Amino acid sequence: MRFLTIGLLFVLLTACAPSPSGPLAPSPSPNLPSPQPTASPTATPPSATPTLPPSFWVDPAVPQALRDRLRAVLPESNSPEASFRLRPAGPVRSAGTVISWHYVLVAPFATLTDDVSLEEFRQAWNGTPTGAWAAQSLLMDEPTRHALTSLFGPPAAGAVQTLPAERLLQTAWENPDLWAVIPFEDLQPKWKVIALDGQSPIHKDFQPQTYPLRVDFLCEGDCQSVALPASNRDPDRLTTLIMTGVTALVRATAYKMEQKGLLYPGEVVRDTFRQADLLHISNEVPFAEGCPPPNPGATRRIVFCSDPKYFALLQDIGADLIELTGNHFADWGTKATLFTTALYRQHGLPYFGGGDNLEEALRPLRIEHNGNRLAFLGCNPVGPDFALATPDRPGAAPCDEDDFIEQIARLRAEGYLVIMTFQYYEYYTPDPRPWQLRDFRRMAEAGAVIVSGSQAHMAQAMEFYQDTFIHYGLGNLFFDQMNYILPDGSITTLTRQAFYDRHVFYDGRHISTELLTGQLEDFSRPRWMTPEERAAFLKRIWAFTDWHTGLSFSPMITPFTPTPAPAR
Repeated sequence: MRFLTIGLLFVLLTACAPSPSGPLAPSPSPNLPSPQPTASPTATPPSATPTLPPSFWVDPAVPQALRDRLRAVLPESNSPEASFRLRPAGPVRSAGTVISWHYVLVAPFATLTDDVSLEEFRQAWNGTPTGAWAAQSLLMDEPTRHALTSLFGPPAAGAVQTLPAERLLQTAWENPDLWAVIPFEDLQPKWKVIALDGQSPIHKDFQPQTYPLRVDFLCEGDCQSVALPASNRDPDRLTTLIMTGVTALVRATAYKMEQKGLLYPGEVVRDTFRQADLLHISNEVPFAEGCPPPNPGATRRIVFCSDPKYFALLQDIGADLIELTGNHFADWGTKATLFTTALYRQHGLPYFGGGDNLEEALRPLRIEHNGNRLAFLGCNPVGPDFALATPDRPGAAPCDEDDFIEQIARLRAEGYLVIMTFQYYEYYTPDPRPWQLRDFRRMAEAGAVIVSGSQAHMAQAMEFYQDTFIHYGLGNLFFDQMNYILPDGSITTLTRQAFYDRHVFYDGRHISTELLTGQLEDFSRPRWMTPEERAAFLKRIWAFTDWHTGLSFSPMITPFTPTPAPAR
C-alpha cells in the first residue's frame, strides 16, 4: 500500500507540472475573428455633496414639546447644517416658517395677585423686583430661560432659578413666594395664571400679537414636510366654562326685577358671563304660569315659583346649561315642573340633574365644544321626597352613589371630562362637614375632574383632592339673601359673597380654574368685588384649607346621619 500511494502521488504531480516547452497554449479556434482591444470603462466621479439623511437641529431655547414633535419623525443633529433648523426668530426675520409659542406667568393656586405689569416683570427679570414682586423670584426650565433671554436679554444673577419642568409645581407650592414661567401647554389647575398688563392666554379676549411673553421660532429648511404646529395655543381648541351657585328668581329679587327691569340683576356680570363658551346656572325654582306677584316680605314661606317672563334674564346673561338639582324644583307641583323643562327645551337650553322622570334626571348631559368633551352629572341627597324624580314623576335627581360612580367611570372611558355637582345639605359656615368631604371626594376618586356644590348660600372652602378641583359651595348668584340670622341670634352678611368658578379646558384637558368673586347688592344683583374685598374674602376662605394636605378634617367613621338644613 505504501508503494501504491507513492506511485499515485507521482502521477498526480507530473500531470499538474508544466511541460518543458512552457505553458500549454490553447488550440487555435478556426473561423473566429481576431480579438480587438476594448476601451477602458469611464469611471463615475464621486458626488461633490453627498446626500445626507434628513435630521433636525434646535436652538437651546426651543421648548420640549417642539423637540418631542420633531424627534417623533426625525433624528436630532448636533450640526446647524441639518435639514431642519429651529431657533428664535429674533427682530430681523429671514425666510422660513414662523411658529409662535406662548409662555405663562404662574403662581401657586392660593395666590392673591391676579395681574402684574410688564414693567414689573422686566424689573424682576433684571434683579430689581418691586410691588407684587418684592419677595418673588422666577422658576423655569432651561429652554424657557433661553427663550425669554431672546426677548429680554440675560436675567440678572439670582433672578431666575432653573429646574426640570416636572419639579416646578412642587417647588413653588412648597415655597409660595416663588412664581414661575412655563409654556402654555404645561398649564394645570394647581397653577394660578397671572395676567400681564391684563393679558392672559386662558381668556377668550386674549390678543396674541401684543402679548409680551410670546416667542416666535423660525423653522428653516423644508419645514412644510414636517407637521409642526403654528402655535402652542389654538383658540379653536379652548373651552371656558363658568359654574355658578344658587339662582332663585323669587321674593325680593323678583320684586326688584319688576321694579327695575327683568335684566337688572345681571347687568354688571353680564359681559363676563356671556364671554364664556359655556355658562352654568343652577336654577332652583320652577317657572309657573299664574305664579303670584313677588312679595319681598314673605320670608317665612319657602314654597317658590318664578314668572315665566323672568326667563329673559337667563337668556340675557348667556346661560348655556341649567342644573335642576334644587330643593325647590318641584315646589309648584308637577304641572309647573313639566312646564319648566318644556320651556328649557323650547329655547334649546339643555339641563341635567333633574327632568321629567327618574331616567332623564339621572342622564348625563354630554357637550362637545372645540374638541373638548364634557359631561355633567348632578344629584340632590337632601330632598324633600316630593322634590325628587321617580320613574313617573318629574323632579331632581336623587343621589345613588354606586350609580354615579359607575356613570363617571363609563364617561371617562368614552373620553369625557366629568363635572359632578351636588345640591347638598346647607351649612352657613365656610368649612364643609366631614360627610360632605367624604361624598364629594368619592366622586373625585371615581374620576370626576371637577366636583362643585351648588347648594351653598354662604360660600365654602375648596381643595385639590388628588388631581380633582373640589369646591364645596359657591354661594348665591341671584337670590335676595343680603344677610342671615345665625342660630346664636347674630346677623351675618357673608351670604352676599360668592364665587363664580371659570374653568378652562384645552385639547381634552382641564388646564386652569379662575375664582371670579362677586358681592350681592340691592337684594338682587351681584357686582364684582373691589381688590380689597376680594383679598379679604379669599383669605377667609383659604384659611380653612391646608393646600398641601387638603382640608383639615378627618374622614368620618360613624355612619352618615344627615343634619337637617336650617330654614332659609
